[in-house]
Amino acid sequence: MFGKIFNFFEQVKQEMAKVVWPTRRETISSAIMIAVFSIVAAVFFFLVDRFFMWVMSFIFNF
Repeated sequence: MFGKIFNFFEQVKQEMAKVVWPTRRETISSAIMIAVFSIVAAVFFFLVDRFFMWVMSFIFNF
């Protein structure tokens, strides 16, 4: 039983050694791109929401 557990953790250790971690620069660049995209998406959905609010108020106030 303990042999299987030890073997599992040994395999995990071997697989973790194969992982190629991103550099600090790549991580920062990805984080900035995600932040910018999130802001652009938020503004887009805000404007779409306002447009549909305007359309609905025009229809119901007519």
